[in-house]
Amino acid sequence: MVAPHISRGTSPEIMDPVETPSPLAVPTEVLATLVEIVQEMNASLDLDEVLVTAADLIRRLIDYEIFAVMLLDERTQSLRFRFAIGHRREVVENWHVALGQGVTGRCAATGKPIRVADVSQEANYINALDSVRSELAVPLMLKGKCIGVLDIQSHELDYFTRDQQNILTLLAGRLAIAMENARLFEHERNQAETLVLLHEVARDAGAILDVEAQLRRAAELAKRVIDYQIFSILLYDERDNSFRHRITVKFGERIQEKFAVPATEGIVGAAATTRQPVLVPDVTQDPRYLPVNPETRSELAIPMVHKGRVIGVMDLESPQLNYFTDEHVQTLSILAAHLAVSLENARLYQQVARDEARMDRELQAARRIQGALLRKVPTEDYGLDIAARYDSARELGGDLYDFLRYGPQQLGVCLGDVSGKGTAAALYCAVGIGILRSLAQQKFQPAEMLREMNRLICERRIDERFMTMCFATWQRGRNRLRIANAGQSQPLLWKSGRCEKINLAGFPLGLQDEVSYEEWSTTLDPGDMLVFYSDGVTDAANRRGELYGTQRLMDLLTANASLTAGEFADLTLADVERFAEGTPAGDDITLVVLKVK
Repeated sequence: MVAPHISRGTSPEIMDPVETPSPLAVPTEVLATLVEIVQEMNASLDLDEVLVTAADLIRRLIDYEIFAVMLLDERTQSLRFRFAIGHRREVVENWHVALGQGVTGRCAATGKPIRVADVSQEANYINALDSVRSELAVPLMLKGKCIGVLDIQSHELDYFTRDQQNILTLLAGRLAIAMENARLFEHERNQAETLVLLHEVARDAGAILDVEAQLRRAAELAKRVIDYQIFSILLYDERDNSFRHRITVKFGERIQEKFAVPATEGIVGAAATTRQPVLVPDVTQDPRYLPVNPETRSELAIPMVHKGRVIGVMDLESPQLNYFTDEHVQTLSILAAHLAVSLENARLYQQVARDEARMDRELQAARRIQGALLRKVPTEDYGLDIAARYDSARELGGDLYDFLRYGPQQLGVCLGDVSGKGTAAALYCAVGIGILRSLAQQKFQPAEMLREMNRLICERRIDERFMTMCFATWQRGRNRLRIANAGQSQPLLWKSGRCEKINLAGFPLGLQDEVSYEEWSTTLDPGDMLVFYSDGVTDAANRRGELYGTQRLMDLLTANASLTAGEFADLTLADVERFAEGTPAGDDITLVVLKVK
């Protein structure tokens, strides 16, 4: 059933611009329609739906031509359009009516309805549409406080009646309640969405370690908080003390802004300097504003602060005046704080990644240099079959071996191990090789060589660093082996069908001055084999924690003494690897094998 329309009176009526509504006296069927309208307005908790429904239902009683709901912004003390029919778009988006100005401004200021028969005779009238002739504005009152104005207009003079004013006043009161319910529901829903968003931000803080990915994610999350028109994140560049655009989204499209903002200029600079959000309702009234986007009317800048240091600014712009609210400031401030942590984590991760890549390049170069320091097996014929193997547990090792050519008939052989691992151990190895080779010209025999090595290393003593070494000389013509040991693993000798350790001990190099070393010598026969090894061989562990041990190496040599030096060296490495069962090596493995031809 179509509700009856409240007809407009035909006789002129004297109207007070701020007259108080008279007691409502309308037909019963009109009251029934009012009840139906109120019920329908209260049926939704979506503010946009409430306003659309209210506009449609009010037209059933009052055939208006122009309709508007304007809400009071307490911060600016002005009315802003929340919903409108018949008004121009630029008016709805940009006009703000101060309290006391115009018909709606006075209605909000007094809290009373205003009915104007002829707007051309109204001195305080604000002309938003030339065709308007009459106007009716009623306040939206909630708990004795005006929250906005319901305003209808007509192209006819003296169009609205006292009864229509009374009915619209009654409906405005019910509409204010429905709007408040919708506002509270929307606020709770926004709070829930904000909590979900902040949970995602906190989760992303440690999960996304790429700066560009973080910035794209920030733009996506901010869009869920506020339907922005222009969104930018500017990061601080300490090289020129400015903020540079890292991401900018303009009306839904990502663009590349190339200019930088000086750290102390503009709205962005103000937010960075004060370390506080800067909300500008009208950029034309703020001298700090830098006119970059001609369409911008309002701006919100939020500093991103990490441990007291501003690392960037989140900047939002709108073509509408007074677009940003205190709720936007609160939510985006939390987002900016989380984003600052995420960006700093991503920056540190990328810095670590760059440092690791640089260190890896340097380690690879150092490994190549260390490999070059280890001499190849001599090609000269010393009457020996010689093999050397080196397997570092890390990029750089702490083991060393060397061959010193004393002449065509005599060869010096050493195997050593320095304390510690990694770069420091590798450098110490290089020092040891350098000293050893500097002494080679003097053709020292084993005991004297170790004594001189110890003296020179002690002159360059480094706290908590030392070196173990086993040094031997081989004289081809006499098949004479001489050997001395400075704390290194005791070498194994296969001779006359037996395998035994050469029981020589000695003080490690670099710990104590004036140390002497014992020297042992023997004559070797064809087929005899001498094995130097580092403790990385015998200390290799399997998954059960068992060690490879010296006895396994002796048994392996006993069973395979017929192999060539190279074959036995390879067999040993393979056997150690098999024993370890995939357990990572804890130390470098070095072998030097000599077999008499």
